[in-house]
Amino acid sequence: MNATDCLLHMYDEQHDLEDYQSGVPRWCTGCGDSAILAAVQRLCRDEDLRPEKTVFVSGIGCSSRFPHYMKTYGFHGIHGRALPVAEGVKMARPDLTVFVNTGDGDCCSIGAAHWIHAIRYNMNLTVFLHDNQIYGLTKKQASPTSPRGTKSNTTPRGSYLDPINPLTTTLGVANVSFVAQAVDWIPESLFEIVKAAYHHKGFSFVRILQRCPEWLPTSLDPWMQDPNKVQLLHHEDGLQLSAGLSAVYKNQLQHDPSDINRAREISAHEDVVPVGILYRNPNVPCYEDTRQTGVLRTNETIRKGFEAELDKYAA
Repeated sequence: MNATDCLLHMYDEQHDLEDYQSGVPRWCTGCGDSAILAAVQRLCRDEDLRPEKTVFVSGIGCSSRFPHYMKTYGFHGIHGRALPVAEGVKMARPDLTVFVNTGDGDCCSIGAAHWIHAIRYNMNLTVFLHDNQIYGLTKKQASPTSPRGTKSNTTPRGSYLDPINPLTTTLGVANVSFVAQAVDWIPESLFEIVKAAYHHKGFSFVRILQRCPEWLPTSLDPWMQDPNKVQLLHHEDGLQLSAGLSAVYKNQLQHDPSDINRAREISAHEDVVPVGILYRNPNVPCYEDTRQTGVLRTNETIRKGFEAELDKYAA
């Protein structure tokens, strides 16, 4: 244990919710990002994550303003590049808790190649895909997850292509280890899924369907207004449903999250929205462990590395 960790362990420190709150969110009123922020801040408080040992990484988009509202370390990167930045942080500092917040355009379009390979690498990252099915920050362009027929600035006659399904796509990649889906309007299950993703060691991928009140204000109404269109997944190795949640959402399915084939079938359903843990395999090795990066680099090692690179350009 290094000197910094020794000092941190010399006393017990309890953090309040306010210790993770930074600034006033600039999202539109009713934006689902606010519900996700509340769930994640609650997780940090309940798990007593040290702000100085926690990092939030994002790309570009409405969802990617997330690091600005967390009183932790953060990296607001460029479009589609949140995952490689987060992987670099985790490789260099495996002792840090690293979260990634990305949008449907940020992850599934310009960042699609990084997304696929991040699943393969299975590094210990917790990834939240904020999916509002539209480019919101740049004022309503069709995204890879926009339903066919979506009228936008880039598809004024309606989009022609069927959308990407982030769940089935992720479940089809080698080394996948954790896939779940949540919706922003059910805060209880949202928090439980966020919590389960955090506790999984590996690449935890959580797709969160979230409302965009500005550009697609009614797109998720069919699922919000009819509880039978939401299917809650439960299992002794997955989510446990409370009595209150069960009373409202009666469409339930007992699903073993170790069954990847069944997870793919459930994810492909279009008539209902499955909410819960679709797949979990704790036995998939993490890339950073395979590369044996568990030993932290000393300041002297880092200094020598910088000097070696600079010496390449010396006269």
